[in-house]
Amino acid sequence: MSITGLKAAYSAGEVTPQQLHESILQHAEKFTEHNIWIKLLSGEEVQPYLDKLQQLDPKQAPLWGIPFTLKDNIDLAGIETTAGCTEFTYKPHESATVVQRLLEAGAIPIGKANLDQFATGLNGTRSPWGACRNSFNPDFISGGSSAGSAVSVALGLSTFSLGTDTAGSGRVPAGFNNLVGLKPSRGLLSAAGVVPACKSLDCVSIFAYNTDDANLVLAVAEGVDENDDYSRPNVFDNSTESYGYRTGDLTVGILKEDDLRFFGDADYAAAYRKTLATLAASGFQLEPIDYAPFDEVARLLYEGPWVAERYIATCPLIEENPAALNDTVRRIIEPGGAPPATALFKAQYRLQALKRQCLQEMSGIDCLLTPTAGKHFSIAQLLDNPIEHNSELGYYTNFVNLLDLAAVSVPAVFTSTGMPFGITVVGNTHSDRELLSIANRIQQTLPLPAGALSIDQPSLCNKPVSSPRYVDIVVCGAHMTGLPLNSQLTTRGSIFREKTQTTAGYSLYKLPGDSPMRPALVRDIENGRPIEVEIWSMPVSMLGGFVNAIPSPLGIGKVELEDGRNLSGFICAEGSLTDAENITDFGGWRAFGQNRYPGHPEFGLNVG
Repeated sequence: MSITGLKAAYSAGEVTPQQLHESILQHAEKFTEHNIWIKLLSGEEVQPYLDKLQQLDPKQAPLWGIPFTLKDNIDLAGIETTAGCTEFTYKPHESATVVQRLLEAGAIPIGKANLDQFATGLNGTRSPWGACRNSFNPDFISGGSSAGSAVSVALGLSTFSLGTDTAGSGRVPAGFNNLVGLKPSRGLLSAAGVVPACKSLDCVSIFAYNTDDANLVLAVAEGVDENDDYSRPNVFDNSTESYGYRTGDLTVGILKEDDLRFFGDADYAAAYRKTLATLAASGFQLEPIDYAPFDEVARLLYEGPWVAERYIATCPLIEENPAALNDTVRRIIEPGGAPPATALFKAQYRLQALKRQCLQEMSGIDCLLTPTAGKHFSIAQLLDNPIEHNSELGYYTNFVNLLDLAAVSVPAVFTSTGMPFGITVVGNTHSDRELLSIANRIQQTLPLPAGALSIDQPSLCNKPVSSPRYVDIVVCGAHMTGLPLNSQLTTRGSIFREKTQTTAGYSLYKLPGDSPMRPALVRDIENGRPIEVEIWSMPVSMLGGFVNAIPSPLGIGKVELEDGRNLSGFICAEGSLTDAENITDFGGWRAFGQNRYPGHPEFGLNVG
């Protein structure tokens, strides 16, 4: 059940947190073969968290009574952390910063989840606690390394969960289990109290049924942490208030046909093309990009010196007791003890050059869209060739953290065999809410049940939002398409969005003077009518200069449109209409000009 649904159930008295936890423990017994848990907390261990709820106001605690899972490389005070390795085990006295923030908001920990040992893998099979099994078909991999984190949510044993994501561990399991997987911008969520994999790249990730839930958990957990050297502040336009339903046309970067890799999985190839066709029909503009630099970056993660960070993270265990590590994990990490400093700097230089190329490819799009994974392997297939197949799982994911990007995996469709297929949207640093808003639109365009449950998603947020990189401006006069001042928009990189009308309560005037002629849009509840306007999206960086050049008595204020939106647009100062002509009956500036001044150069282009 989603956070929204569970809150409603609590409010209606249909269930209590205590009853819910007892039900979860009973339900978990049905899935022991899935190897979800390294530690499922007992009733006695959870009771203090349930008791604490009595001290919290459900209306003030945003996660009051909401059960969650945490990956067992994330600390929960008093409960052992293993990172998937028995010889590494320790018992922390404090919870990880992100966990503590969730607990203070009323969330209830259910257990520590199984993972690929030391978060090294994208498949979920590299664990002494057994291969974690997929929530739809136990013969298939769950995805990893945040394996149990995803499966616990997909099977209804938690409402959300925490994972980590260095190479795709917060996205691949989401794609394989019909969940939203948020890989935030690096440093947005504190990694204090998290066992590192690659400390300079690691991110705490969030699994949820939908984007509303992911946004709420992010809002609770985010914030600068002085105990994490890589923590960094969020930016204003990436705050939770910026989340909503992304409106208007979207330009989405996609891979060229030659760059796609499905590794023989015809079902996934068909699911991807079906997804693109649906999105294209709903206003997504698909723009092919050059994936070559992204692919080269992805290969640097494991083929370059960044493996040395994994070696550092497992020291001294890998040096003193290498047999304690999973054989495949050890084979991957051991070479990390060898790279010389020169290899690191050469790789950094190459990464910087590739980053410029990648960001240039992304400069003209709202986001990049890829399959979350190109193939869903069975456990037997994966174990038959564990390193090569794992590399194939990272084809669409490994580049993201090295390039300091954000990403959201979102469910798309089910394949012909009934298995989930997910896509991932990728954007710049601190584009998390923009990506969640795009993913929200995708979830509403491609509605699927929650996880592996036969439960419909709740109604998701419909608050319209536009790109934070642009500001929507309502124009009603000579700035409209084909008219003399339209170049003041186009030369600033503005993009035409739509032609529409104001709500009925506006009047339109022609101000005195003829060089150029100027309209004045004013609020007039009693005598007004709808007025034709256009909406243009202007780069935020260009707005100040544009506004500064607007002559008196005009200015920028809020204009209410016929669909209820209130956007920034041209208005006129009160008391400036003494000698102005009321032209409201024409219904718009263009109609006025073409009727009153046919052929006049200021109205000569009969557009629209």
